[in-house]
Amino acid sequence: MSLHDLIGHEALRSSLVRAHQSGTLPAALLLHGPRGVGKQRLALWIAQLTVCAEPIDDGPCEACGPCRMTRSLEHPDVHWYFPLPRPKAASKEKLAAALEAARFQELAELRETSLVPSWSDDVRGLYLGTIKNLRTSAAKRPTMAEGPVFIVGQSELLVPQEASPEAANALLKLLEEPPGQARFILTSSEPGMLLPTIRSRTVPVHVPALPRQTVKDFLAQHLEPDEKTRNWAAHLSQGSPGRAMAFLPDDGEPGPLEALRRRAFEIVTSATASSPAAGYRLAASFPPARARQLIDLFTFVEEWLRDLAAAAAGADDLVINYDALGRLKKHAGSAGIVPSKVPEAFPAVERARELARGNVNPQLVVSGLVRDLRGALLDSPPLTGTDR
Repeated sequence: MSLHDLIGHEALRSSLVRAHQSGTLPAALLLHGPRGVGKQRLALWIAQLTVCAEPIDDGPCEACGPCRMTRSLEHPDVHWYFPLPRPKAASKEKLAAALEAARFQELAELRETSLVPSWSDDVRGLYLGTIKNLRTSAAKRPTMAEGPVFIVGQSELLVPQEASPEAANALLKLLEEPPGQARFILTSSEPGMLLPTIRSRTVPVHVPALPRQTVKDFLAQHLEPDEKTRNWAAHLSQGSPGRAMAFLPDDGEPGPLEALRRRAFEIVTSATASSPAAGYRLAASFPPARARQLIDLFTFVEEWLRDLAAAAAGADDLVINYDALGRLKKHAGSAGIVPSKVPEAFPAVERARELARGNVNPQLVVSGLVRDLRGALLDSPPLTGTDR
């Protein structure tokens, strides 16, 4: 099975084709934009364009051997690296081999599904072993193409994880001295987290969100949810097919992003409840480890805060979580939310996110966030060290 067709981004694709035809397509690109809008799929499309035997005005021909091999993730000169869970029980010496085996296993699974997932419950990273494997591949001569193409998905995860300086610096050295006619395509939804030296050696290309109707059509074609669910997921997607897919139910259970969205709503409502006890009980319900799983959760906390302000101000058409508008209005009224004070709560979320990246105990992180949100939104002063 080959990967699904690239969705949308027609204007951007036309620009990339013209650059390739004129010989001005940069050898190192940084595709950045919202998570789940198709950056890694676009990177694979660019790789296919560069190895295609007979490119056409619209892009790769889709018919030649190199095109078919790239679409099926089997081209020997197109190398796709992405964040992986750290292999269990792998020593430092064997980590690179274990990561490469895990990458091949995931590629095999992707060949069966054809859809590239954008969210996972696993804590993933781009470890030093991954970049060592990439450098080993880069040292080899290309098999079919004029030069190899290396795709590094979610490249911001070179930084916030174990061995991050080593991994990022190893990739930097490769970008500084690329072998032969090698091409590099990095993707990131948070390019500011990359080392400035890595950003300076790549040409940034913004990949925008897609129209909501495009997301609806994608869901109808590839996943076939009922119309109500399709409209709901497309609305929450904010123009991201990957985000929309992660909202859809899975075997009767909420999708991974829907579960996070509900949990984030609990944080906001508990933090602004009449008694602080609800928020602290909620914090105690979190596991005592794996804090990095909270990072996506805090993005939803920010969205709920934004919606809470919009609901309190009567700006109903600006609410993202439109299916919870009634609950938002009721809670904003009972808690006495003042829209102009809500922006004061966002630094608290960013502090919590940084603590999560530092792998601080999740219960402590959420407890501190609840306390700080309450202080910002309800005018109750934060607890002092002697009160805690």
